[in-house]
Amino acid sequence: MSAPIVIHRPSPTGGRRVTIRGQIVGLAYEDQDVVEFLRQAGLPDAVRLLDRPEWVEWRDGRAHTYVAA
Repeated sequence: MSAPIVIHRPSPTGGRRVTIRGQIVGLAYEDQDVVEFLRQAGLPDAVRLLDRPEWVEWRDGRAHTYVAA
């Protein structure tokens, strides 16, 4: 089973697409953006979820990094 929240690879122009259960919720440029998307989705304690792999999968890039290498 994969994590319900996916933070996709950094875009060449900056930012990372964020999906929750396959639905795009926005483009994040920093952790606070992700936290806000998750809060809006009904996860008020979202900041604690960012480093929990059962909740969040960081794809193709370092966690908490929002610019392409």
